Amino acid sequence: MEYRLLGRSGLKVSVLSLGTMTFGGQGKFAKTGQTDVEAAQRQIGLCLDAGINLFDTADVYSGGESEVILGKALGSKRHEVLVASKARFPMGDGPNDRGSSRHHILRACEASLKRLGTDYLDLYQLHEWDGLTPLEETLRALDDLVSSGKVRYVGVSNFSAWHVMKTLGVAEANHYIRPVSQQIHYTLQAREAEYELLPAAQDQGLGVLVWSPLAGGLLSGKYRRNQAAPEGTRHLADWGEPPVRDESALYDVVDVLVDIAEARGVSAAQIALAWLIARPQVTSVIVGARNDTQLQDNLLAADVTLNNQEIERLNQVSQLPLLYPYWHQAQTAPDRLSAADLSLIAPYLKK
Repeated sequence: MEYRLLGRSGLKVSVLSLGTMTFGGQGKFAKTGQTDVEAAQRQIGLCLDAGINLFDTADVYSGGESEVILGKALGSKRHEVLVASKARFPMGDGPNDRGSSRHHILRACEASLKRLGTDYLDLYQLHEWDGLTPLEETLRALDDLVSSGKVRYVGVSNFSAWHVMKTLGVAEANHYIRPVSQQIHYTLQAREAEYELLPAAQDQGLGVLVWSPLAGGLLSGKYRRNQAAPEGTRHLADWGEPPVRDESALYDVVDVLVDIAEARGVSAAQIALAWLIARPQVTSVIVGARNDTQLQDNLLAADVTLNNQEIERLNQVSQLPLLYPYWHQAQTAPDRLSAADLSLIAPYLKK
């Protein structure tokens, strides 16, 4: 297992980490999985054997049950690993039971610590942007949590690039704790993060954690062109995360994934994960699984190294159109672009 620094921090995390949305299976999260404590212990054991050191959860997953199960399943191993959680979404019916206010963030952190059975979180992340709460208020609350020892590092998730940059600016202007990472959705099926989120991460030294790296199973190889969806799975029309805007383009990507996978004798999922691990801005890819078999297959992706030809095939079949102002920059300013600029624009420049 390879380990990478999380942003500008000195914290090293494994290139694969375990997401625990499947833990608990309550409410709307039942459709993602119903992993109980015993099954969670098995999955955590598989991860530890593979070298994974980061386990990611959130208070909203199954109404807090995911945190409870993760804490119980880790047991005495808690201090041997890194635990990340998130807060922002509703945890009650009251008007202050959501958001990133000081009131909610402090209460949410205390509740997460209690459910996890720990006295600190290694990484505490804002789960979503809150456009109503002043960032000064939110970041001061996070700064106080770090000063008190209840949180070691902080991050953001599902922010736009301008949200990220505003957060970093406010943190630095007020000498508050600076986020070290962003957790984002990024796959061969959905490469929008390359427009601004990944260049911003590269320029600002932010770690990048990727959630739902198989696009909710779309890139697992189970969904094929002109074939019925596997029994017990969703139809493409039911997809919301991520939305499927171009079904034909999705299947073009899957066709290449399957072709490369069959040539190597591995799964399409492993190829999709290996492509993400190889992306220069990505720190860790968060995998999750309904069962041990899926998890074992995903863990093998850490040993798959794609060659340049395979990466180029995947890049080309999934490439996004160059939006404004980037096409204009490519045409008029290629001699004055930074490494972060070129992380997006370089493939589009004329040779």
